[in-house]
Amino acid sequence: MNQNQPLAARMRPTTLSEVVGQSHLIFPGSPLELLLKSSGAVSVILYGPPGCGKTTIASVIAAQTSKQFEVLSATSAGVADVRKTLAAAQKALDADGTQTLVFIDEIHRFSKAQQDVLLPAVETGIISLIGATTENPSFSVNAALVSRSIMLVLRPVERHDIVALLERALEHDPVLSAAGVTAEDEALDAIADLASGDVRQALNRLETSIATARAAGQPILDRAILEQVTGAALQRYDRDGDQHYDIISAFIKSMRGSDPQATLHWLARMIEAGEDPRFIARRIVVHASEDVGMADPSVLPVAVAAAQAVQLIGMPEARINLAQAALAVATAPKSPAVMGIDTALADVRAGRTGSVPMHLRDAHYAGAKALGHGQGYLFPHDFPHGIVAQQYLPDEALGATYYEPTPNGFEQVVGKRLSIIQDLKTERE
Repeated sequence: MNQNQPLAARMRPTTLSEVVGQSHLIFPGSPLELLLKSSGAVSVILYGPPGCGKTTIASVIAAQTSKQFEVLSATSAGVADVRKTLAAAQKALDADGTQTLVFIDEIHRFSKAQQDVLLPAVETGIISLIGATTENPSFSVNAALVSRSIMLVLRPVERHDIVALLERALEHDPVLSAAGVTAEDEALDAIADLASGDVRQALNRLETSIATARAAGQPILDRAILEQVTGAALQRYDRDGDQHYDIISAFIKSMRGSDPQATLHWLARMIEAGEDPRFIARRIVVHASEDVGMADPSVLPVAVAAAQAVQLIGMPEARINLAQAALAVATAPKSPAVMGIDTALADVRAGRTGSVPMHLRDAHYAGAKALGHGQGYLFPHDFPHGIVAQQYLPDEALGATYYEPTPNGFEQVVGKRLSIIQDLKTERE
């Protein structure tokens, strides 16, 4: 081990069993085990966020495999470099049967032409491929290449796994041990929270924090020193505990209560504490319907667009999209009327269902008319205003009222419209 390397490099696992946070991919007989031990040509694509172990897994396999291991850089290798690597792999295979394993980090950065060159070699088994990417392979990697590989989805490393790794580093890394600095549990928890599933980031922050504590003559790494390293006050926010639930509750209730100032405050607290932005986006989408709904139907598309922006551009830029969507919910007129779906579900679960009325049944297939399907159906567009009186609910649910618009926002218009529709139906009965 080179002690001049960063801690993340010094702590890099040497076996698959030492890789943390990806137990769903590492087990006897897993594709990764087969890639390591098998004489066959197994190719995999590792898809996951930064710092979750993609390069680490490749380095472990490189150190232990009997295959020739080659690395191509997706940022610098051209088509000629790819062809040269594949030609060497073919030559080694023909000469003595030596197989070649090619690792391409950030494979999504390869052009279509480069990916196309790889395809025949993967398909015929000239090489085994490990492609690592932070972007969804379904959109960023040649579909034919994906179909000939096993796609393995790596997860952000859980907080408790990161804490365990930090403890292991403090105990076993000679550089940290020599510093003579211990760490409070609260500080390790905070580092794990700040990392948001990125092991590399957590280890690098630990190393810097220990160095800062040593330089200050402090034998214990605490939150105060950690704040010096991060340059910001650390939020007391446990994503598995009360803070998580209390703050998201305050955020939701602030949006529902039409308080944009409190909405942005709680949003900022979650962002600064490293909350998963996808989780925040999902809550905004839910409450765009649950608390606003038809009072302002334009809010839901804004919330959905913000959730998509989180996926497309990520943090920190997506904080602006989240703020816009949260403010859209907070400042919109409110209505819970769409929750009438729960009343409808309760009826269905209670057995208040019944058969589809004959005139509403599908009449497009051969023999449907002989069964009476569609008979007597009145096509609304054949009538003035597109309105006609006919039964739409099953007999067992007649008279049920599930949606009752409020007088708030656009629902005031909806309510008047429904009243006019009912009057027209009554006239034509």
